[in-house]
Amino acid sequence: MSHHYSGPNFGFPHGDARLDLTDLYAFPKPGDASKSILIMNVHPSAMVDPPGPTTAEPFATEALYEIQIDTDGDAVADIAYRLRFSYAEGGSQVATLRRAEGAQAAGMTDSGRVIVEAAPVSTGRNAHVTEAGGYRLFVGWRSDPFFFDTRGALNNLQFTGEDFFADKDVCSIVLEVPNTALGLERVGLWARTLDGTGGNWVQADRGALPAQTVFLVGEEREAYLAGEPAKDGRFIPVFAHALEHAGGYTPEEAKRVAGTLLPDILSYDPTRPASFPSNGRTLADDAGDAFLAVLTNGRVTEDKVGPHGDLLTEAPYLGPPHKA
Repeated sequence: MSHHYSGPNFGFPHGDARLDLTDLYAFPKPGDASKSILIMNVHPSAMVDPPGPTTAEPFATEALYEIQIDTDGDAVADIAYRLRFSYAEGGSQVATLRRAEGAQAAGMTDSGRVIVEAAPVSTGRNAHVTEAGGYRLFVGWRSDPFFFDTRGALNNLQFTGEDFFADKDVCSIVLEVPNTALGLERVGLWARTLDGTGGNWVQADRGALPAQTVFLVGEEREAYLAGEPAKDGRFIPVFAHALEHAGGYTPEEAKRVAGTLLPDILSYDPTRPASFPSNGRTLADDAGDAFLAVLTNGRVTEDKVGPHGDLLTEAPYLGPPHKA
């Protein structure tokens, strides 16, 4: 289920759907290879069990939403794009985007240089895109681009081709950045949400690669969601145990495969076409099938579901929300 429902019992981190990271995408901008599109999706519009809608408020105002970027291969953030949301007059939400670098990027803080200020959050079919200093930003409800037979996955991988997400929405952060802001070479990306309701910033959710947080962390879920990619080596044994059980791997092979899934970072070279899992991830890449093949050691390679037909070729790239 990609990164949806990464909290306990297919619930939400800290019990708040707005803090639930669902997907991370990175691909060159269509028609302009000098820029990249980074998309962080959060807040599924519906629960799995019991079924029903989540809150209508798009983003938590006492939270930070971050895209972290490692530029030197040490799995520590060197750049962070972080957003914080507040209320404008009339009760609508607006976003402030900051860019932090160095130690400031890796820390849990709302500091950084302001890139975009007071960007309106879209809640209807019309998409408000804010431009500033070579960046473009969209924030708001959109059609969820992830496609997967969730019910089949929960039924012992007995897939029928029913796309659970076909009529679901998600809250999107769509950021267009100049490639020069990424360093023009291969980088590592992940996203995280920070919860500030207790007075201090606490990491609620994090990840980059689809599905493994839902299916492979076992009893280490809380520690994994609060962890950092640079320390992900400690989770290789729990990943390996899950792979032995689900895929019939030998202990040695399970450990090797687990090592290819960690650290939980999306590799992206902005100078090359995007295609998951080799380089970044587009909205149409079948990441669910790719994960199933790894999880089951090649015994299950598809869930019989394909990309959604409402994707756009321009910002914000995701289709209009179903429940505008």
